[in-house]
Amino acid sequence: MTAIRLLLVDDDPLVRAGLSFMMGGADDIEIVGEAADGGEVEALVDRTRPDVVLMDIRMPTVDGLTATERLRAREDAPQVVVLTTFHADEQVLRALRVGAAGFVLKDTPPTEILAAVRRVAAGDPVLSPTVTRQLMRHALGTAADTRRAGARARMAVLNDREREVAVAVGRGLANAEIAGGLFMSVATVKTHVSRILAKLDLNNRVQIALLAYDAGLLDEERTEEQEGR
Repeated sequence: MTAIRLLLVDDDPLVRAGLSFMMGGADDIEIVGEAADGGEVEALVDRTRPDVVLMDIRMPTVDGLTATERLRAREDAPQVVVLTTFHADEQVLRALRVGAAGFVLKDTPPTEILAAVRRVAAGDPVLSPTVTRQLMRHALGTAADTRRAGARARMAVLNDREREVAVAVGRGLANAEIAGGLFMSVATVKTHVSRILAKLDLNNRVQIALLAYDAGLLDEERTEEQEGR
């Protein structure tokens, strides 16, 4: 099995040392580099070719948000998991919007951080449905009307089936759950998700979920469910 190549980015040397000790002990993870600031990340990525970057948000010179945005704009960009001390921080939301695959809290148990790295390396976002809903509620609280109009215009390019899949992604459902709920195969769900990403020029499922919430599609679904009762 090929090891997951991991780059650690945090301005605190003690945090980096702890992460390196913890992650380096796993047989399927290889620490390929460390950085103390977001400004060092692109050069390190060019040199080490990581699969996943574990990125602190708050750093003194170039923060993790800027570094994430720069990375995700590149071809063959590595996946990014942001490190934070907050469950629903505005900077976390911004990091997700520019392409981070999810986030983990700095006090998360080591086994869960390892699981998060493995999940994003496999192409799965690191956000539980509960945390996803918390983030979306937070996102809608700021400039919601302006975002909703823009999000609805973007979502208009989707056909009805793609829209249904986007709503299911927004609800935090896994591919197998979406397949069961919409009576299609898992392979078909994956195809729809890929088409949604391409049509909307998005990086990952987290961004689909954010856009679906911004567009009010989850609100519409709840209203339809209530009217159907």
